[in-house]
Amino acid sequence: MTRKDIFQTIIVDNQQQALPPIWERDLAIPLNTGKIVTLSGVRRSGKTYHLLNAINKIKAHGVTAERIVYINFEDERLDLSSSKELDQLLQAYRELYPDISLEKCYFFFDEIQEVAGWEKFVARLYASITKHIFITGSNAKLLSREIATALRGRTITFEIFPLSFSEYVSIRTGSAKRSLNQHTSAGKARLATLFKKFIRQGGFPELIEQNATLREKILQEYFNVMVLRDLVERYHISQTAILKYFCKRVIANSAGEFSVNKIYNELKSQGYQISKDTLYEYANHVENVYLARLVQRYSHSVVKSELAQKKCYVIDTGLGAALDYKLSQDSGRLLETTIALELLKHDKQFTYHRNGFECDFVIMNKGVAREVIQVAKDVSDPETMERELKGLLNACRNFKLKKGILLTSDWSEEIQRGTITITVMPAWQYCLNLTQ
Repeated sequence: MTRKDIFQTIIVDNQQQALPPIWERDLAIPLNTGKIVTLSGVRRSGKTYHLLNAINKIKAHGVTAERIVYINFEDERLDLSSSKELDQLLQAYRELYPDISLEKCYFFFDEIQEVAGWEKFVARLYASITKHIFITGSNAKLLSREIATALRGRTITFEIFPLSFSEYVSIRTGSAKRSLNQHTSAGKARLATLFKKFIRQGGFPELIEQNATLREKILQEYFNVMVLRDLVERYHISQTAILKYFCKRVIANSAGEFSVNKIYNELKSQGYQISKDTLYEYANHVENVYLARLVQRYSHSVVKSELAQKKCYVIDTGLGAALDYKLSQDSGRLLETTIALELLKHDKQFTYHRNGFECDFVIMNKGVAREVIQVAKDVSDPETMERELKGLLNACRNFKLKKGILLTSDWSEEIQRGTITITVMPAWQYCLNLTQ
């Protein structure tokens, strides 16, 4: 079977295949921007479902299946060595539908980073054939670098994350969401219970209804695929054992400060030979494939901020719990990681503050601190409450803010300290309010 035959088979199979039931996500992908729509994010976060949802919507607007071309470039039948072979895709379509102009077609390219030089083909497709192009990829750096060159000014990019808590509630409660009032006792109890489950199982869409044992095995397989395909193969890494150890150390340290130097010394003490520069490259790669996000410490000096230790957050609490037993048992760190991820999912820019005392999150907007947040699972002990308030109040004074937020598992209170008001509230309530 020729490459063209394979493309024709895939095109027709996907056009005739019934689309699975699709959960509506908070992010609505625009359909007619005149730009290349790019979706980037961790594997299995729902990028493909966003594409399928877009296909459903354009069909509802009268676009026939024959005008829709969906290709998943991880399909083992393709095995493309370069973008030059992508021309055969267009030839295959023209032979299938000689009476349909390619200009009227919608192209959906899933995991396109698998094809070397893909950006040149997409740029040419956009410039000379159609403006209806949607692409996804699982590597932030590769996509951003290629978009910055060949596709500059021609694309609009969205980051796709696993489900937010609001989306999780919608899926788990269905039509009951509208009647789930967070201001009633019953509603609060139900939402608090859902939040506890969400923290532990995470938000990967296809695992929401899986049993705990199977979910853990699938999450571990997600990790293995990320390491093998997104890191080892993509970056040509030969020291696989060291890379895997490094990734697990990053995950195990979620909601804590991350030190490449510490990991370097650990490896050195065990007899492994690797440079610090290589480990710093690994840290960049880990972020690029969305395995974790590294957060800078706030400083007025850009140089000091760059050089200071960063805090790390695994991209999904369920993934972190499945890979590290200590993290799975540390509900405090899981709670802080959940808040960090919720902020990312709602496109919030944040840093953390340490000046004698630590404040977990400083929400920034155009370089100005707008909100400070402290996270503590349990503040029923007066000493714990006082310690958490010190970090929060210190940040409020530093950024000249009159308000601060302390997120807990279930505590609600308003505390006045001089001119500063601290609102203590359940974390689940804050997460739901992010969508409003």
